[in-house]
Amino acid sequence: MPLAYALPSNLSPATVANTSSLLRIIALSLISGAAIASRLFAVINFESIIHEFDPWFNYRATRVLAEKGFYEFWNWFDPTAWYPLGRVVGGTIYPGLMATSGVIYNVLHALHLPVDIRNICVLLAPGFSALTAWSTYMFTKEMKDESAGLLAAAFIGIAPGYISRSVAGSYDNEAIAIFLLMFTFYCWIKALKTGSAFFGTLTALFYFYMVAAWGGYAFITNMIPLHALTLILMGRFSSRLYVAYSSWYAIGTLASMQVPFVGFQPVRTSEHMAALGVFGLLQIVAFAELVRTHVSSKHFQSILYGSVIVIGVLGALAFAGLTYKGWIAPWTGRFYSLWDTGYAKKYIPIIASVSEHQPTAWPSFFMDLQFLIFIFPAGVVLCFRELRDEHVFVIIYAVVASYFAGVMVRLMLTLTPVVCVAAAVAFSSLLDTYVDPVEPNVSNGAAPSAEADAAADSPASIPSTGSGATPTAPSKKAKKAVSADSSSSGLASGIVAAISPSGKGDKPRGIFGLDTRALVLVNALGMLLFFVLHCTYVTSSAYSSPSVVLASTNPDGSQHIIDDFREAYYWLRQNTPKDAVVMSWWDYGYQIAGMADRPTLVDNNTWNNTHIATVGKAMSSSEEVAYPILRKHDVDYVLVIFGGLIGYSGDDINKFLWMVRIAQGVWPDEIQEPNYFTPKGEYRIDDAAPPAMKNSLMYKMSYYRFADLFGGNQAVDRVRGQQVPKQGPTLDHLDEAFTSENWIVRIYQVKKEDPLGRDLKSANAFEQGKKRKKTKPLVRRKAVV
Repeated sequence: MPLAYALPSNLSPATVANTSSLLRIIALSLISGAAIASRLFAVINFESIIHEFDPWFNYRATRVLAEKGFYEFWNWFDPTAWYPLGRVVGGTIYPGLMATSGVIYNVLHALHLPVDIRNICVLLAPGFSALTAWSTYMFTKEMKDESAGLLAAAFIGIAPGYISRSVAGSYDNEAIAIFLLMFTFYCWIKALKTGSAFFGTLTALFYFYMVAAWGGYAFITNMIPLHALTLILMGRFSSRLYVAYSSWYAIGTLASMQVPFVGFQPVRTSEHMAALGVFGLLQIVAFAELVRTHVSSKHFQSILYGSVIVIGVLGALAFAGLTYKGWIAPWTGRFYSLWDTGYAKKYIPIIASVSEHQPTAWPSFFMDLQFLIFIFPAGVVLCFRELRDEHVFVIIYAVVASYFAGVMVRLMLTLTPVVCVAAAVAFSSLLDTYVDPVEPNVSNGAAPSAEADAAADSPASIPSTGSGATPTAPSKKAKKAVSADSSSSGLASGIVAAISPSGKGDKPRGIFGLDTRALVLVNALGMLLFFVLHCTYVTSSAYSSPSVVLASTNPDGSQHIIDDFREAYYWLRQNTPKDAVVMSWWDYGYQIAGMADRPTLVDNNTWNNTHIATVGKAMSSSEEVAYPILRKHDVDYVLVIFGGLIGYSGDDINKFLWMVRIAQGVWPDEIQEPNYFTPKGEYRIDDAAPPAMKNSLMYKMSYYRFADLFGGNQAVDRVRGQQVPKQGPTLDHLDEAFTSENWIVRIYQVKKEDPLGRDLKSANAFEQGKKRKKTKPLVRRKAVV
């Protein structure tokens, strides 16, 4: 058996095995370090700070848990949120993230390490990314081998598709959820392969942890039943499947119902009925297998057909009846929005208004996954070649996650793990094929000899690492050898044998010499190098900037920090009463509560659509209509985000139409979206803007005194690229209280009612010296006779 290069022959198998284990441990440690380090750009470039919007509420809740204890947190009622309604926090959140941080906080303090809770929250996501890499390694090892597992761990450790939700400071539920997702799937595969109730119980426990941590647990709730159902339909029912699924469903469902926010949803909502239906189907199939052993085949078929029809009809009628009676809740709007991308915009505009709920653009796949997206299908094809039970799971996962990632940007997060796994399987097979030193046997460089044919029929001639050196027209004995060996590490050999054209006149196929091997391996290493460079660049430039701190580049190339958000929130904290109520669009509610510590009308929880529509109505109405709304809700200050001066595109004018649409859903007679467009259907803020736009409270607060900045020259909005009228809007019912340095955050104080009972417009005109002109009385002249 010729070799392309020599291998050491004086090493014992124990030495090779121990060295391999040591190298794997070192590689996993380095991968974990790289995963953590790649997520620290935000801390290095800016500082240790909580990012985005939702993380600010999570941090605030975690601080309550750390300072007052778990029971105080569990029963916490926040009177400052959704003023004047308040919010029962303990029963309306997934507490897993806060509980995890609280446990770490208490453990560190028990070890006399006085780490601040904020630093734990900032660094929690990078820490769990190392665990995610490890769980992905364990999962992929079950698919192929250790080498594929290491590649998958390295891929997910630095892939931007996962980093986008797990950088330092991104203290959101996804920070721990992807680790729980992958480890739950790993436990499920282990339970299925071994038929172990222990691993089934472990799957249930981590599923419970996932339920407590993230609303995306429904992905697991439906993926496992779909896998089990597929195996049943493929005729692969076994006692292993029965034990694994029954232990997971029974324990996992009971455990998940202990989370107050979930409650009885696992047995009363349509999203969970698939798991219950498959559980019932498994009981029927298991009972049928039991009956099969006690009756003849003829009687068994008649009993089976009758029982399946009866049970199927009864089950369908029961489901329909319970749904009709209201015991089982129908599908939610969020579910329909996953299948109809236009559903949310038509019926639930508050969901469609969130940028991460929009369909994914094609460039986003390359940005988040780079070359993995191209070899991902190859890995799925390799799973079809063997098609063990675990490979079926990866195929289903790949198809489902690919669809949902295309429907919603946020769900790119659930696609990234399976892309890394499948890509690692394909890339590992490629490397195995070209690293294997075995060359094909030939005689005189032409046709295979008799000895070569004999060697081809023996298992030894088929390399376990998948060199691709398989002879033509392999015998049944060779095929059996490949099939038996492929369960460990001969996947690539079986693939090459399967795809090699058969025919006795063909020349032996394989890889000769080091030149061909070196060419492919250098290209493969180049792809990995470019992947690392791409991930590093995207992570450092696109995914490591906190939304509350912006950065720009000065003409000399130095970095300029734009800190308007924290400047404005600090002003609110220092210059307003503790009980001052702040109204803003719901995007900024958590930040105001977290940094300014002031009550807000609405926040990012978005549980009360009518309350949000009320804010939208106030923003899109004239001052005279908005003022009674503000006074009715005890609003003291109104905060708006305006980016027209420096070109910040995420301002409220760009979000304004969503305020109009949400308000229109509640008050269709008073707010109509077409009124805010020109007759040509254009969205404008210049002289051509329609009266409804110019008179709206949002427009006036955004452009109040804006033209004065240009010293008599034409004012230009740099976001919309339009000229602002020189004669700007005036305000009669609000006073400008604060404008940040770069005019991004503007805060207005709501005036109190006039003590003399005048309307505020007249009172304001009087204070400015603009008296009403009195009409001259008519004088009757006497007629001259």
